[in-house]
Amino acid sequence: MNEDQSEAIAFLGAPSSYGPGVNRVDVVETHVSLIFLAGERAYKLKRAVAYPYLDFSTPERRRAACEAELALNRRTAPELYLDVRAVGRDEQGKLGWSCTRTACDWVVMMRRFEQSRLLASLAEAGQLDPPLILALAAHIAQFHAAAEPRRECGGAAAIAAILSGNSRSLCAAHGAGFAPAAIDDLDRLARDHLAHCAALLDKRRAAGKVRRCHGDLHLRNICLLDGEPVLFDCLEFSEELATIDVLYDLAFLVMDLEHRGLPDLANLVLNRYLDLTDEEDGLAALPLFLSLRAAIRAHVTAAALDRHTAADDKAQPRAEARHYLDAARAALLPQPIRLVALGGLSGTGKSTLAVRLAPALGLRPGARVLRSDVIRKRLFGVAPEAPLPPAAYTADVTRRVYDSIRAKAAAALAAGYCAVIDAVALLPEERAAFAAVAAAAQVPFTGLWLEAPAETMRARVGARRHDASDASEAVLTMQLGRDPGAVDWRRIPAGGDPGAVLLAARRALVAE
Repeated sequence: MNEDQSEAIAFLGAPSSYGPGVNRVDVVETHVSLIFLAGERAYKLKRAVAYPYLDFSTPERRRAACEAELALNRRTAPELYLDVRAVGRDEQGKLGWSCTRTACDWVVMMRRFEQSRLLASLAEAGQLDPPLILALAAHIAQFHAAAEPRRECGGAAAIAAILSGNSRSLCAAHGAGFAPAAIDDLDRLARDHLAHCAALLDKRRAAGKVRRCHGDLHLRNICLLDGEPVLFDCLEFSEELATIDVLYDLAFLVMDLEHRGLPDLANLVLNRYLDLTDEEDGLAALPLFLSLRAAIRAHVTAAALDRHTAADDKAQPRAEARHYLDAARAALLPQPIRLVALGGLSGTGKSTLAVRLAPALGLRPGARVLRSDVIRKRLFGVAPEAPLPPAAYTADVTRRVYDSIRAKAAAALAAGYCAVIDAVALLPEERAAFAAVAAAAQVPFTGLWLEAPAETMRARVGARRHDASDASEAVLTMQLGRDPGAVDWRRIPAGGDPGAVLLAARRALVAE
């Protein structure tokens, strides 16, 4: 039986508990916490609940979880996490702010921010955009790089435990109406995937890819402060569940963007993260990671049904829980694999087309986009949008860039993902080498050669700002003076509306 926290909840919900200047307290509820918004502060009380994956059933456990939450979240959001405060009784038995000796419950005190600054709120308002997602991916990559490797944790055994825990929790979520056959089918598919990538998971653990991560990295746990994305509310109650493969950490965000109907941004955040890190070897495990994350949301959403009393209140979360369960299964189903290469001179719109084509290709969240400009920057250890000197554009460096593109494309195909190459590919042998990657992998290849009027290309190149390409009008003039030889790729007129170019490219892919 759960401990009665009604007095603590009443105290925290009263404006008089916070002193002058607080005339109203708003409450945000989750299935494990209550957050009281009072003035410029937020106070987070953990519910006295126990689930298969957490136990807040005693004051001592809640205190430990509060202290862990404060310490862990100060890694990414020190400006938000202020203190842990005790709630207890005075000598007359009245509840109030207390010292540790007389405490009966605990709260995490945080700096309050507007709920409209949550990335979940921005998504609902249609205000998430590519620049913010690119900044978020870079922020996560930096956080993961700084996190401590834990080679004694993670690997195939840890993922197997998560899988088993999900199945138990799904079976226990009677209110959601999950079909037992659907749970069994998901469990079977997931175990098949786990068997396929178990050695990879253990290899990544040995290489230091398992770290003390965020653990609950979805849009409701990311906010925008002073124009920058900030990660907060990390998973504090289980070192085991939060000490995970960095790609499993990222998978929660990717899955959440997909769930919210933002596949373009899901594809973008994954590709930028891979562009900035050395994590592409883990791609084969990503479908399993996405499935596990969706399954977690399915049973967590189902568990929250207990808070709803009216049947009408339960309809929406029940439908959402089932949608998550369907997504968990769909993530594990194989999809056709193909390699697409986009060639053409600078300013023909290759990069614009690549990011619009990729989300719809193959496994979720879509194809790996391999842009030569970005890969060149990675070779030189600079940010994608940082300019490089002319010495970075010699024929020898370009060969290294194209070698890297081919290797990354082959790795993506081997992992079951489609790939989209975005490169000028002005030489016939460069185009042939891309086709050879697909032939070696025994998957279909489509080469699209984009063409636009010279004045259009010059205008586009001249208008670029904060872009990975360093191509100038002088570079374009040089390209225009070179003979690309016989181009046997399908030619796409690309001087007009990007939507029309995308439609033409999609038709070309269907025709192949």
